[in-house]
Amino acid sequence: MAGPVLETAPVLSTPETHVFEDPTPPVDVSSLPRLSDEQLALTYEIERTVREIREGRWNRIALQFPDQMLVDAPRVYEALGRGLKSTRKARNKVSKEGQSGTTAEEQVAAKLEDATINEEDSTEESLFILADTSYGACCVDEVAAEHVDADVVVHYGRSCLSPPSRLPVIYVFTERPLDLESVISTFKQTYSDKAQKVILMADIPYSHHIPTFHARLNDDGYTNTYATEIVHNPSSLLPNRTSPPEASDSKEALRDYRLFHISDPPRSLLLTLSSRVASIHIYPTDSSSPPTATLASTAMTLSRRYALLTSLTAASVFGILINTLSVKNYMHILSHVQHQITAAGKKYYTFVVGKVNPAKVANFSEVGGWVVIGCWESSLIESKEFWKPIITPFELDLALQGDEERVWTGEWTGDFQAVLEEKDKKPTKITKGTHKGELQEGHGANGTGDYDSEEESAPPEFDLRTGRYVSHSRPMRPATTSHQPTVRLENGKPAQSSTALTKRANGDLAQVGGVMSPGAEFLRSQRTWQGLGSDYRTEEDENPNVVRNAAKMEEGRSGIARGYVVGEEGTVH
Repeated sequence: MAGPVLETAPVLSTPETHVFEDPTPPVDVSSLPRLSDEQLALTYEIERTVREIREGRWNRIALQFPDQMLVDAPRVYEALGRGLKSTRKARNKVSKEGQSGTTAEEQVAAKLEDATINEEDSTEESLFILADTSYGACCVDEVAAEHVDADVVVHYGRSCLSPPSRLPVIYVFTERPLDLESVISTFKQTYSDKAQKVILMADIPYSHHIPTFHARLNDDGYTNTYATEIVHNPSSLLPNRTSPPEASDSKEALRDYRLFHISDPPRSLLLTLSSRVASIHIYPTDSSSPPTATLASTAMTLSRRYALLTSLTAASVFGILINTLSVKNYMHILSHVQHQITAAGKKYYTFVVGKVNPAKVANFSEVGGWVVIGCWESSLIESKEFWKPIITPFELDLALQGDEERVWTGEWTGDFQAVLEEKDKKPTKITKGTHKGELQEGHGANGTGDYDSEEESAPPEFDLRTGRYVSHSRPMRPATTSHQPTVRLENGKPAQSSTALTKRANGDLAQVGGVMSPGAEFLRSQRTWQGLGSDYRTEEDENPNVVRNAAKMEEGRSGIARGYVVGEEGTVH
C-alpha cells in the first residue's frame, strides 16, 4: 500500500570527492535527429509565432524550451529573428507605397494617424532563450521571463495549460508525426462493436491527428465516437479537452463512454479520468514493437494515494510546498490550505521551492507531511525516496476529515482550481478538532486558561496506523499571564510586547511577540544549525568584547565553475 516507512531522515551529505561532479548524464547532440529548415519551420510554427508577435506588438520575447528541444533553440531563435525583420520591412514598405499616390494633406493625415504604429514597427524585437525552467517544463516560467523583462512567453512542447497569472503566452505544441493506419487498426481490434460510445483523446503534441482519426472511423461505420478538442481549462470534465454534449448536463453521462488515448497520459490525468469514464485504453507512441492498446488500471495507485493521506490524519505539523509562482490563483489555494490546517488544530510551515526532490524536504524532520501547491500535473509526486508523504490540496481535504466522515469514492483531481470551486459550493463546516486549534474569546480569565487545562488533561491518543502516540503540539497561542506578570512603566501604561524572540528561561517556552511558539522553541533547543551567521553570533555571545573588522573586498575567480586549475600545483577542481 504505502510502501516501507523510513524511521529516520535519509543521509543528505555528499562525499567530498563528488562536490564538483555533475550527476546529469551528458546529452549526445549528434545522435539527435536534425530537422531540415522546412521541418523546423513547420514543427515550431515560425510563421504563426511571428504573426502573433507582430499582432501583439511585443518587443521582448522569451522562448521557453524543454530540455530535449534545446538543441533546436538557436535555429528557432534565428528563424524568428529573420521572420520578424522581414515582416517589419514589408510593413514599412507597404506603408510608404500607400502614401505615394495621395495628396499632400492626405499624406500628412496618414502620417499622424500611423505615427505610433510606425514608431513601434521600427523597434527591433529582442529574443531570449529560457534554457532552465524554475519549475516543471509543462508550466510557463513567468519567473525566468520576468528576469529579462519579457512582454510575452513562447512556450514550446507539451503543456499542462495551467492559466498563467501575469504574462501572455503563445503556445507551440510542436506537433509530432503518427502512423494513423496503425492507430486505426489497433482501435478496430480494441472496439469490435461499432455502436460503442468512445471518446477519442490524445496527448497535446498528437492532438492535431484527432479530426482525421475521427473522420476515418466514421467512414468505417463507427457512429458513436466523440473527437475532443483542446481547451485551456484544467478544471473541465476531461482536463483541457471538450466533453460530449450530454455530459454538460450531468457528468454521470461520461460513465457510458470508453476512452481511447493516444500516447501515455500523465499519471495525474490518468487518475482524474479513471473515475469519470467507464474504461481507458492507451495507445503507446514510443514502442518499437507492433503497438497494442492496453487497458489502464489505476486501482493500485488510488489505493496507495488513500493510504498516504490516511497516514497523515495524526500528523500535527504540515509543510506547504509552493511549487509554482506562475499558475493563476495559487495564493488563493495557499490561503485555503492554511485555513484548513489551522481549523484542524494543526501547525503549518510554508516553503517556496523549485523542483521538489527528497533532499530538500528531508531537511525538515519535524514536518509530518507535505502539501504541494503546483500545476495539476506536477502536484502528484510518487516516490519511495521521500521521507514523509506528499499529497495534494484535494487529498488534504480528505486527510483532515475524521474517520467517521471520510468517504473514498475513487474520484481524484489534481487541479486546485477545482478544489476552490468545490469549496465555494459547500457551506463552511466545522470539523472535529476545530475547537482544539482555534482560540475562543472569553475562555478563562486570560482567554487561554481553559484551553491550557484542556490540553493538559486530555488523554493520550494512540494511532493504530503508525503504532505510535499522537503528538498534540499546538499552534502559537497567547501565553498565560498567571506565570508572567504584566510589566508596567513609570507612567502606569503596560509595556509594548517585543517582536523578537525572548530569551528562554528554565521551563519557559520561546515566544514571538508575546506568543508561545513551539516552532521557535524547537529551533532554539533542537536545531544544531540555525541559519547563516549563527556561528558568528555564537562567538559574539561568548565574548562580547570581540570586535570584528570587515574583510576587504577582492576579485574572486571567474569563468566556468568546473574544471579550473588552482595554485602552482595545478590542482583541478
